[in-house]
Parts: sequence; structure tokens; C-alpha cells
Amino acid sequence: MKMIMLRVNLRNALILAAAVFCFQFCNKKIDGAVMSEKGKMEIVNNLERHVEFLTKKIGERSVAIPGNLEKTALYIESIYKKNGIKTVRESYDFEGIRVNNIVAGLNLEKNISGYYLIGAHYDSVTGTVGADDNASAVAVQLETARILAEELKKGGFTIGIKFVSFALEEPPAYNSGYMGSRVHAKKARAAGENILGMICLEMVGYTCMKQGCQDYPLPLKLMNYPKTGDFIAIVGDSDSEDFTESLYRAFKKNRGLPVIRLVVPLKGRFLPDIRLSDHSSFWDEGFKAVMVTDTAFYRNPNYHMATDVMETLDFNFMSGVVESLILFFNDLK
Repeated sequence: MKMIMLRVNLRNALILAAAVFCFQFCNKKIDGAVMSEKGKMEIVNNLERHVEFLTKKIGERSVAIPGNLEKTALYIESIYKKNGIKTVRESYDFEGIRVNNIVAGLNLEKNISGYYLIGAHYDSVTGTVGADDNASAVAVQLETARILAEELKKGGFTIGIKFVSFALEEPPAYNSGYMGSRVHAKKARAAGENILGMICLEMVGYTCMKQGCQDYPLPLKLMNYPKTGDFIAIVGDSDSEDFTESLYRAFKKNRGLPVIRLVVPLKGRFLPDIRLSDHSSFWDEGFKAVMVTDTAFYRNPNYHMATDVMETLDFNFMSGVVESLILFFNDLK
């Protein structure tokens, strides 16, 4: 009888120990395991829906078709509204056409001293539906906002985050005061706003696995950078080096998404290709900013072509970008 009791007690003790261990560790996220498989699948499905709507139901989103820019603005607003996030329009005129940056925010009223900004342009170049450039980035922006809004409801973080979908980035507005990012950055500087760091999402959906498919501008192509295009790149200037490094450290925790970083001096002026997106608008206004990118035409042969379509994108890769962004904001809370 004593032997039986001893076995029962030992078994109960082992069960209790296992229960305690599981309570402490089973529900904890392991470093590098950002989302559950169910969570990842939800992200992928949402990203696919966003890109499908932007590229197939709307199509070309260039300033040559103002009605499609408005449809895109309405779609972005509807997704934010669905996720309980308020939006405002930052409207301005370009060659007689009214265009709108869509501005949304989380926790901004509690963080008047400063906030982070995630930006992405939603227009496409004339003649394309712009799946990678830049529907992929808008989709990642919207999905990141959804997840962070859920975290906020749970009391998951206290920082302020602004999301700005820029109306115009592509020609003929490119490199002019009519870029949506230039309009927003200038207003933010004039208002004395404290942007703690701006994350520009620029083409974040294309991968290539063949050795040598990944190219770089000189002198970077002479350096020991990866020759396959399975990584996400973070590009900052010297004034944003600390911000670049903090983002890089967070992204490194996501073992499912390789990441490289580049910090350039002089706001990237000696490497003009580094400045070809909305982050440079914020550099020029003195804000810390980075570009998160798949490296655009240095990887994607469909850049600014009619072949830049949804079927060429890697949605698991895009999901990894969302997860890495969540890791960064989790580090800050």
C-alpha cells in the first residue's frame, strides 16, 4: 500500500510540476517565434486581400486616374475604421487635382511629447497596378496598424504611433513639393512635432532566391552583401543611426526574416538611389527616418512595369515584415 501511495504521490507531483512549467512557459513567446501559425495565416490572408483590392479591384493608382486615388483613400479609411482607428485627411492640390494623405493614429493623445510614424505611399506609376510598388507597403502598414490596435485595447503598449498613407510619390510629383511625404514632413516641422522615428515602407513584397539575383549600387555591390534576395533592408542616415540600430536589433529577433542594415552619411546625397522614397522627405526636415525595403529595382525586375502584379509577391515574406515591426514596437512598450 505504501508503495502504491508513493507511486501515486510521485505521479501527482510530476503532473503538478508539468502544469506549473507549462503555466510559466507554454504561453510565452520564444525569441524569434513572433506569431502563432494561426496568427501568421491571418496576417497572410489579410495582406492578400489588401493587395488584391488595391491592384485588381482598383488597379492603376496614378495621378492620371484621380478617381482611383480617391477609391484607394476610401479603402484605406475603411480598413482603419473597421479596426477602430480614427483617420483624418491631409488634403492638398496637385495640378488642379485634390489629393489626400490619410492620417491615422494610436495613443497620440497620451503622447503629446513624441510619437513614431509609419508611412507608405499608395499611388502607383502610370501604366501599372503597382503590386510591390507600393501596394505591398500599404498592406503591411494596414496590417501592422490592426495588430497594434488590438495590443492597445489589451493595454499592451503606451507609445504613440501615427500611420500616414501618402497620396503621391511617383512621377510627375516625385522630387517636388507635391509629394505627400514632403507635404506632411514640412507641416510636422512647422508645427514643432516630435517624430521620434519615421519608418518608410517602400516595396516590401518581392523575393528572389537565385544566386546573383540581388544587385546593389556601387560601391555596395563590391562589398559582402547577400547575393540572393530573401532579406529585408533597413536604410538610415547618420543622424538616424541610433534609430536604425534599434530597429535592426528588433528585426534580428525574427529568425524567419533575414535583415541587413545600411547607414549613409550626408542624408544619402552621394548615393541618390538611397533617397528614392518618402524617408528622404523626413531626413530633409531634420527628422530621424529609415526606409524598410526589399531594395526595389535592385531585386525586382518588374519595377515600374505592367508586370508588377500580385502574383509575383511573396506574402509570407511580407508577413515577416509585419511581425518584425511588431517586435520593434513591443521592445518600446
